[in-house]
Amino acid sequence: MASYQAEQLKEQGNAAFRNGEYEEANELYTQAVAKYSRNSLIYTNRANVRLKLQQWDGVVNDCSKSIEITGPNANHKAFYFLAQAQLGLHHPNEALSSALTAYEQVLHPHPAAKISPKDLEAFSTFVLKCKKAKFAARDRDRLRRQGDLRAELEGTLEAQKQRDLDEVTAQLRRGGLGNVEATELSKEIISTFDEKINSLRTTFAAADPADHKPREVPDYVIDMITFEPMHDPVITKNGHSYERATIYEHLKRSPTDPLTRDPLTINDLRPNFGLRAACEAFWDSGASEWIADW
Repeated sequence: MASYQAEQLKEQGNAAFRNGEYEEANELYTQAVAKYSRNSLIYTNRANVRLKLQQWDGVVNDCSKSIEITGPNANHKAFYFLAQAQLGLHHPNEALSSALTAYEQVLHPHPAAKISPKDLEAFSTFVLKCKKAKFAARDRDRLRRQGDLRAELEGTLEAQKQRDLDEVTAQLRRGGLGNVEATELSKEIISTFDEKINSLRTTFAAADPADHKPREVPDYVIDMITFEPMHDPVITKNGHSYERATIYEHLKRSPTDPLTRDPLTINDLRPNFGLRAACEAFWDSGASEWIADW
């Protein structure tokens, strides 16, 4: 009886979520948990709505409980939501670990797992976002250890961005902002921060190119299986490029394109000469001196 009541409340919560009524959905999922606390889906659903409400700690707690119920080997959504919350809490190392776990569970799914065709692309994009956040944090730490002014200024901008985002979250919880307004305002804050950071780095690079040479990994050189820069890219018939050794190893286990699930064999692969030239230019720029931080 309790599990049935919880399921009914969960379905009501799902309906509220689809309608954008996130506070209502959160309350219904909470009531469902109170009725029956062993349904992992209730926790992942509540984690999802709490992501919308930017309640990061609540998301972490719900995902941890969901993973505790199911075990750690077949709960890709919980790990994906957990990674998003950890990134929201400025824990890029933990976020990357959770995102990679989610990605692996989608890339090599459990037989009973329900995988959306778009999951792999979404998860791989988020893994890359976490990698970049981790790399940026390491770069700031490197400069800070050198007593670098740029690191101090970037830290000031980062702190201001976080204060502004925290204020948006506080207003959302107080009802001073709607969900759409909060989302748009958060995007604007992040975009403004990115513009200021890029301007700051350009200024320092122009003034002191020896010590402030850009350390960036362009998206186009990244292999979307290992998330590492490529040396010898090959291209599929669908236009996706991968590191040759990586895709060969993948095809030994599954004769499909990792991102699309379309049938794929080694004979379908061709060298991507244009991208290879771009990868060589990346490595020739001196990336090997610092890529270990990536």
